[in-house]
Amino acid sequence: PKGVINDWRKFKLESEDRDFLSLSKKEILRQMSSPHRSFSKDDKDTRHRFCRKMSMQEYELIHDEQEDESCLQKYRKRCMQDMHQRLSFGPKYGYVCELQSGEQFLEAIEKERKTTTVIVHIYEDGIKGCDALNHSLTCLAAEYATVKFCKIKASNTGAGDRFSNEVLPTLLVYKGGELLSNFISISEQFNEDFFAVDVESFLNEYGLLPERELPALGNGNMDEQDIE
Repeated sequence: PKGVINDWRKFKLESEDRDFLSLSKKEILRQMSSPHRSFSKDDKDTRHRFCRKMSMQEYELIHDEQEDESCLQKYRKRCMQDMHQRLSFGPKYGYVCELQSGEQFLEAIEKERKTTTVIVHIYEDGIKGCDALNHSLTCLAAEYATVKFCKIKASNTGAGDRFSNEVLPTLLVYKGGELLSNFISISEQFNEDFFAVDVESFLNEYGLLPERELPALGNGNMDEQDIE
């Protein structure tokens, strides 16, 4: 498609090392990346001649294998990253945010995007299951970077009387400022020793986690089949 070809031309122009690129080659690439540029009056008499040469010059530039292979790989990688970004709506986190007060608790929920899932772990030190859940959520935060994972001590919420030791650890799930799920004493849903995969399966049963993130693109070394 013409749009893809023009994107490739522009990317190639931006990637060229201008210190080592001849002026004529710069001009050719610039014309290739702007195929609809209007010609000035002085250019009109050379337009036809230029267009006749363009096909061969463009072919030679784009099919210079030794020079273009690295640039083509970078272009593919950028296309994949752009596609990934478009499919991954909202901000990225990748960690568990420690909230220090009830005000921060409210801000984390109410000032977040409506499309962002916010999972808050209410815990206290020394409560069975709280440490294991914190470790599990740290692992899940890295796997689900578009989900905002938070934790806060019950005594810091300003509503400690509502979160007695008997209901901890508690997991609250919000979206668009609305409470979707409220799991009290959630560790009772698991075996005595539980891990991130157990918490992940539990949350997936309720449809509270999005699809996993795409794997890292690495250094861009991928074959044609990978990008089809």
